[in-house]
Amino acid sequence: MNDLFARHRQVLPDWLALYYDEPLEITHGEGRHVWDAAGNRYLDFFGGILTTMTAHALPEVTKAVSEQAGRIIHSSTLYLNRPMVELAERIAQLSGIPDARVFFTTSGTEANDTALLLATTYRRTNTVLAMRNSYHGRSFSAVGITGNKGWSPTSLSPLQTLYVHGGVRTRGPFAELNDRDFIAACVDDLRDLLGHTRPPAALIAEPIQGVGGFTSPPDGLYAAFRKVLQEQGILWIADEVQTGWGRTGEHFWGWQAHGQSGPPDILTFAKGIGNGSSIGGVVARAEIMNCLDSNSISTFGGTQITMAAGLANLSYLLEHDLQGNARRVGGLLIERLRGVAAQLPGVREVRGRGLMIGVELVKPGTDEADPKSASAILEAAREGGLLIGKGGGHNTSALRIAPPLSLTVTEAEEGAAILEQALRSAY
Repeated sequence: MNDLFARHRQVLPDWLALYYDEPLEITHGEGRHVWDAAGNRYLDFFGGILTTMTAHALPEVTKAVSEQAGRIIHSSTLYLNRPMVELAERIAQLSGIPDARVFFTTSGTEANDTALLLATTYRRTNTVLAMRNSYHGRSFSAVGITGNKGWSPTSLSPLQTLYVHGGVRTRGPFAELNDRDFIAACVDDLRDLLGHTRPPAALIAEPIQGVGGFTSPPDGLYAAFRKVLQEQGILWIADEVQTGWGRTGEHFWGWQAHGQSGPPDILTFAKGIGNGSSIGGVVARAEIMNCLDSNSISTFGGTQITMAAGLANLSYLLEHDLQGNARRVGGLLIERLRGVAAQLPGVREVRGRGLMIGVELVKPGTDEADPKSASAILEAAREGGLLIGKGGGHNTSALRIAPPLSLTVTEAEEGAAILEQALRSAY
């Protein structure tokens, strides 16, 4: 056990998860690569859990942060803040939500907390709909709506949560249906559920479930849900913490794959926009955002230095069409991995969009999750010079692949080759 690991265990919680049998200290990065304390170089296919969205040590972001730090780092929301206003203007316009207002937080957890506060206040009810296999953060209220028992340490909650079918396409009671019938069955289930409860405040849903293993429903499911929800005035909250900013390639926001009934009422974001800086936030129609009848501030949400990072990062993303790059390079990577998977009995499915790819693992000859092999593959990939993630919900285990959106074709091929070798070592 190295000294830093021993010190970590001495002062930090046992439940604070660490990857690898010998945990890794990452000391610096550049582009799509990082280095550990021993000087080993890795191709990064996880980006600090989908947070290093553009690149490590991106010069444009580094310069913006350095220049802002030389002026002022922080003043709180009690004072006018030009970088916060400028970033809010850009996000409001990009969100697709009419008459949008933006509130900045420090994390996706806090963003979802705020969305739940807004929805329950606006609707005057504490009942919330959430998706099975979902994950929305680690706070008390976010844990209470998380439909993944591996990440929900308590059943206590300030909310009454009812869970809906549909977030996982290839498992569950409707898995054998075609896409059209799958959506119809999920809508029927939603209607039946609403017939047994008081009208909820909102449905909160990740367009692609992140911690749950990058699972998703057929396109249009949440649009069909929204038609039903609108009949009772129930709000739709799109949790875009992992899917936002063009990561899926085909769309800038994950909700746009389900946009036939219009944009969500509330959108939450975090992770990638800061490229490592602590930025989260909520976008909502003005009437919803302004429904609170007491004062509020944010000490650290929207602070000048993180807003400078977000502005520079978003500008780089748009100017270099990283959404288009995610579509092109991610498409190649998915097809390459599907070709490998077809030869391996332990790979049940390769799924995802753009640079948000899940590889679901099972024990060969069964449909049972194989978390032991998932951990072994994570270790083998590291040995080969590749960092990836893992996840999964009820009886599932999946590898999670989410590189920075500036990934090159050469790097995608290199990472795929390392991952193929790691998969073959397990199966």
